Amino acid sequence: MNRILTGQPERSNGALTIVAPALEAGVPRNALTQRHLDLKNEFYAKVKERGQPTDAETRLRKQVVPLKELREKDEAELEQLRADVEGLVRVVNQLTLENRQLRRLLSAPDPAVRVLPVQYIPPQPS
Repeated sequence: MNRILTGQPERSNGALTIVAPALEAGVPRNALTQRHLDLKNEFYAKVKERGQPTDAETRLRKQVVPLKELREKDEAELEQLRADVEGLVRVVNQLTLENRQLRRLLSAPDPAVRVLPVQYIPPQPS
């Protein structure tokens, strides 16, 4: 534990995680996390006393920044999509009303509306 905290590890990479003291001691990690909780707690207490974040905390903080940016971007996109949906619903409702009016006019005995023939327009060559 002292070698890691002084920056002179011999068997580990010196990370401030429970894996490093386990490697330094030549024992499995679960020996410290399950059987010797006092040593694990002492290690983390000494790391906390140093006032420096652990390697895991540093790594996670680096991951948080782009995730927050991505979330902000997603929120903006979601807001735009919601606005688009509202607009599209209004257009669909308007077209539905117009369609009903035209069908009603077309079904009258003397319709003022005529159905126009559909013209086929061939695609233009690129």
